[in-house]
Amino acid sequence: MKECRIVRGEAFRGKQGMDYFAGISAESAGSEGICMHMLVLPPGGKAKPHYHESHETAIFQLEGSTSFYHGPNLEFLDEVREGDYVYIPAGVPHQPFNPTDRMARALIARTDPNEQESVVLLPEAMSRL
Repeated sequence: MKECRIVRGEAFRGKQGMDYFAGISAESAGSEGICMHMLVLPPGGKAKPHYHESHETAIFQLEGSTSFYHGPNLEFLDEVREGDYVYIPAGVPHQPFNPTDRMARALIARTDPNEQESVVLLPEAMSRL
């Protein structure tokens, strides 16, 4: 029988080099098709360039602002402001970072309940930071 669950997130560092508070996932709640975490990106914080091989990502910027490079060669740059939503299709390289002097927090939902499983790190030489 399937059950509802309350999850009180614990911090972990993702393969991308960013800090998350684990929320809903296959591991924490038995989720079968979604993963949701809170990302905390301190001033000057950045991810390693990466993509998610087989899942889409939706982000809601709760607090602060961040930026991210994206595209096949990380050639595009966008700013994400508090209250913005971001969609990242499966397989699209990206590299988020916090260029501000303020802490940034975002809710991240993915279509793979085992969210870290399909993270593919790109060569550091691709990094724009």
